[in-house]
Amino acid sequence: MTRTLVILAHPDMTRSRISRKWADAIHSACDIKLHDIYACYPDGIIDGAAERQLITDHDRIVLQFPLTWYSCPPLLSVWQTEIMKRGWAYGPGGRALRLKTLGIAFSTGSNARDYAPGGRYGRTLEEVTVPFELMAVHTGMHYLPFFALTGVRELDDTTVDASTRAYIKHLRHAAPSIVASGRDDNRTKTVYPKDVASD
Repeated sequence: MTRTLVILAHPDMTRSRISRKWADAIHSACDIKLHDIYACYPDGIIDGAAERQLITDHDRIVLQFPLTWYSCPPLLSVWQTEIMKRGWAYGPGGRALRLKTLGIAFSTGSNARDYAPGGRYGRTLEEVTVPFELMAVHTGMHYLPFFALTGVRELDDTTVDASTRAYIKHLRHAAPSIVASGRDDNRTKTVYPKDVASD
């Protein structure tokens, strides 16, 4: 049985409509673990060792967040920096994430039509979320198609409820859009001088 972990990153769940609804559904599902990093780390200091162990214990990792300035909320960026360590997630000896599965689930205030070549932003959501895809590729993970709910300010409860059911189905059954090979590449042999900071 696939062990699924959802990393929830919402700065203010008391004001959330979508993330809270999705989180409640995950709690009710019982077979999916929800981990709210804003609740766990109100001081913004991530326990990298604990988080890496949590990821080690699961097969499928989904990052759930409201799209914030065309990216994720700040604490999720901090989480990525603390978790994705060379020698653990990538580089020499970095095999911990290999052949696990990564996905993202997010909501946007803007409508889907805004994220199109001829739309308001001139970029698709696929383009906007490429950094997450590259994180999966770089660490040897399979990558799921994203799950998104757009135009959330205009949605009625029936539509939100339908998205919630679809999200739980996605968490359980979505197949990767990118399948990792599991093979090493040249990066795993790269020598990093220990006394030189990476930038």
